[in-house]
Amino acid sequence: MSNKQKTLKAPVTFDGRGLHTGVAVKMTVAPADDNQGIRFRRVDLEGAPEIPALADFVVDTSRSTTLGRGEAKVSTAEHILAALWTIGVDNATIEIDGPEVPIMDGSAREYAAAIERTGLAEQECEIKYYQVTEKISFAIPEKGVAIEMWPDDHLSVSVHIDYDSRVLGNQYAVFDSARDSFADQIAPCRTFVFLHELEPLLVGNLIKGGDLDNALVVVERPAVNGELDRLRTLFNKPDIEVQAGYINHVVPHFHNEPARHKLLDVLGDFALMGVRIRGRIMATRPGHFANTETVKTMRKQMRKEGVKPTFIYSPGAEPVYDINAIKNRLPHRPPFLLVDKIVRIDDQSIVGIKSVTVNEPFFTGHFPDEPVMPGVLIVEAMAQCGGILALHGMDPDYFYSTYFLKIDGVRFKMKVVPGDVLQFELRLLEPIRRGLVHMEARAFVGDKLACEADLMAQVTPSGKRP
Repeated sequence: MSNKQKTLKAPVTFDGRGLHTGVAVKMTVAPADDNQGIRFRRVDLEGAPEIPALADFVVDTSRSTTLGRGEAKVSTAEHILAALWTIGVDNATIEIDGPEVPIMDGSAREYAAAIERTGLAEQECEIKYYQVTEKISFAIPEKGVAIEMWPDDHLSVSVHIDYDSRVLGNQYAVFDSARDSFADQIAPCRTFVFLHELEPLLVGNLIKGGDLDNALVVVERPAVNGELDRLRTLFNKPDIEVQAGYINHVVPHFHNEPARHKLLDVLGDFALMGVRIRGRIMATRPGHFANTETVKTMRKQMRKEGVKPTFIYSPGAEPVYDINAIKNRLPHRPPFLLVDKIVRIDDQSIVGIKSVTVNEPFFTGHFPDEPVMPGVLIVEAMAQCGGILALHGMDPDYFYSTYFLKIDGVRFKMKVVPGDVLQFELRLLEPIRRGLVHMEARAFVGDKLACEADLMAQVTPSGKRP
């Protein structure tokens, strides 16, 4: 079986309503480059801001998993993420024109079917894995919630739910990625809600896009005080009835469909790891909060183990831009030109190199007896590299000026000293619009992360070339 990353062979589009907002949404899942991961793009907002599908960007887990970055948010992300991640899509851009992923039939069935129908395209880079090496636990004892992870050579998930329900009883579900079909066994399982929870949700201005066709409604006791009459009015369905513990003669797809749906949610939330997982997940009464908190713990552990460069630099290879080509694109000049060569560039990303020598003028005062490259100059060097990326798609007949607008999330991980070779890797976080450039930037020395930051700049024409 190939160990290469994969993306979709072609875009696939879905139309539907958000479960909680009721807003009509169009969502297109499009192929993406190696190592991008999965990202949401709010095309209805100015600048089409992107939100990485990572646990770091979880902003709410009250009724679904909501991701947010600045003013941009996307809720109910778990079903489409479960389908992409589990079927094998490593890189995708999810363009969405509203604040919530469409609920469809309350499951991931349509998502999984469309992804399998479209097919996957193999890419150049290797799949990234997080190997569970020791027990990881998260628990909320007072609620009976527990999630444990154990080492294994592939991903498997087991879920146990017990809500003291006479209809549901104790339910178990298992998914083994080496053996089971997600599309057949997990994806068709719909979300569920208890009747006594339904009316408060409606009154609370939630589940505006809810329908008896996209959820299992579990009835524990006979309806009282006109509950069914109110539901008939709210849903505009005069034929609502209760039979065998479910509203409207609903027949579950599986005897343990609610447990399987909880497993579906676990897969969608654990997709927020951003890489594939080798480990065994055992979850009791899981929910979005517990799921995403566990993933955050795992991501912290992964960061401790270190972010690695995605490009292998060969000093003898011909550069894409040498120093003369760089000077033709940037207005900077020595001693403030801090990029020596560009070794890779495309429309979305760039890799640049800076050889740090003892002859750098800043070492005279920083510091005479312990030369250390100032952190602000590392950030400036990354920004110059990003400037070349920004100008890569600009009209070559003009000169341009580039100015910082914002620097966020700067972290320095190690000292940079004479003899080090800095490798800069920058990637656009969203398309360049009106000269606004938003980039994720990292600087490495060998395979060690030296600095990282989010950079935003404004590029403006400064005159026509002669």
